[in-house]
Amino acid sequence: MEKLTIPVDPAYDVLLGEGLLNRAGELTAGAVHGRHVMIVTDDGVAPLYLNAAVKSYEAAGFKVETFVFPAGEAQKSMRTAEELLLHADSTGITRSDLFAALGGGLTGDLTGFAAALYLRSVEYVQIPTTLLAMVDASVGGKTAVNLSTGKNLCGVFYQPRLVICDTSVLKTLSSPLYAEGMAEVIKYGAICDGELLDRITRGSDITGIIADCVRIKGEIVCRDVHDNGQRQLLNLGHTFGHALEKLNKYAIYHGEGVAVGMLIAAFAAEKHGICVNGVYRELKDMLFAHNLPVSTPFSAAEVAANAMNDKKRRGGTITLVLPSGRGRSILYPVSASDLYRFIACCDGEVTGI
Repeated sequence: MEKLTIPVDPAYDVLLGEGLLNRAGELTAGAVHGRHVMIVTDDGVAPLYLNAAVKSYEAAGFKVETFVFPAGEAQKSMRTAEELLLHADSTGITRSDLFAALGGGLTGDLTGFAAALYLRSVEYVQIPTTLLAMVDASVGGKTAVNLSTGKNLCGVFYQPRLVICDTSVLKTLSSPLYAEGMAEVIKYGAICDGELLDRITRGSDITGIIADCVRIKGEIVCRDVHDNGQRQLLNLGHTFGHALEKLNKYAIYHGEGVAVGMLIAAFAAEKHGICVNGVYRELKDMLFAHNLPVSTPFSAAEVAANAMNDKKRRGGTITLVLPSGRGRSILYPVSASDLYRFIACCDGEVTGI
């Protein structure tokens, strides 16, 4: 088992290794105060892993409650959050108890959001079951639900007490779910680590790659917990990716949106002389090699229009994350009124095809 510490206040550990789900209760007991836990998961993950999680927590002396909600982006809502909060109240969860998020990024976001609100906050732990959640969503304390106008528009920063990554569960992931996680992995390399891009190309051990991504995120988050500066680099591909998810009525995976969003950012950055030539082509080839989309039929105008309410917008300015070189990215503010003009060059190459 590998242990990485996220040095925020309070600090918490990310544990990586095979078979950790069966030790979740024991590992959690050493990190939290309560012994009454609400395990939150969706009806896709529950048949695979909920029984093992319940047994583990019971064996460690926890009283266990469960909340299972229907899988799908439509459930990342205030309505589902309220149902979770009401269920916690009905089962007697108190301020000294905890929630446990068992599942992908959606489950982690929803559970952390509810934990932050319930009784003015209870502790929670993350037990991610997807590659995307392990490398990104479970670490850093961003929790949120969607509004009808956009993704993750209602949320709070609230750090978990522990993250338990059982890498053996990745063997049950479908190819599309594994691929969407690789979009986030490639993102980390594009942000600040050209050597990670090399390791991805060589097909290095996935546990080591997950650890690299967690280290990168931990280093960035501890310098900017509330996403006011350099932490925004972690959103490479997300401004346009979220717009694409909305345009597709959330019928695509988050990582698929991020993949195309990164390519929009890279292609536009090269065309405007912000990024050295060749970065776009390398990213495109890597994403394609990992079975991710590299274009969208939606036009640049449609993408820009649906990016207008991006969380990184401040007044009339949207801060884009753009590659500037191989393994390097920068924050680049643009006027919201200029966003379409900035990415119009993508039509016929990444957008509108």
